[in-house]
This record gives sequence, structure tokens and C-alpha cells, in this order.
Amino acid sequence: MNADQILAEIREANLSYLMLAQSLIRTDREQALYRLGVSEETATLIATLTPAQMMKIAGGNTLLCRFRMDDDIVWSLLTSHGKSSANDGVSRLHASILMAGRHQEAA
Repeated sequence: MNADQILAEIREANLSYLMLAQSLIRTDREQALYRLGVSEETATLIATLTPAQMMKIAGGNTLLCRFRMDDDIVWSLLTSHGKSSANDGVSRLHASILMAGRHQEAA
């Protein structure tokens, strides 16, 4: 991939992310805050963006979204490394609980 292709991919990912975030916020704000890991203020800002503003923001050279799971424990639970598929649901639930706690800490 060359630099232009990478920038185009970033722009597309950013626009998709903003559109999804806006839809989630407008549909169920509380769930959106948890799923996106954003504050009330950020959610309000995203919800009020116009299409032109979203295009301008998406056109930057930096991804707007980021991985929230920077913890090895959460990644291990999500990928179920070393666990049987029978424990997959429990592992995902545990990971969700850990991430929900972190969302509350950030709020």
C-alpha cells in the first residue's frame, strides 16, 4: 500500500466511524457512551456534526477511533487464548464487565 492508499483508507474508516457513532448516539445515548467509550460532551459534539463537518474531520491523516482494550487481560478474554469454546461466552462477559468498569472510571 502506498501513502495515498493508506490516507484513503484512514478517511474511509474515519467517516464510517463518525457515521456509526452518530447513529448509535441518536438511537440509544447510554449504550453509545459505553460502546464508544466517549464522554457526554463528546457524544453531544458528535451528534450535532453536519455531513460537511464529518467529511472535513474524516479527511485528516489520523484515525479517530482507537483500541480501548490496551490491557492484556481483556485481549486474552476476548480472544479466548487457551480456553475451550464452551467458556467463550463467560470470557466475553468478563471482558465486557472489565471494559464497563473502565468506562465508568473515564466518565
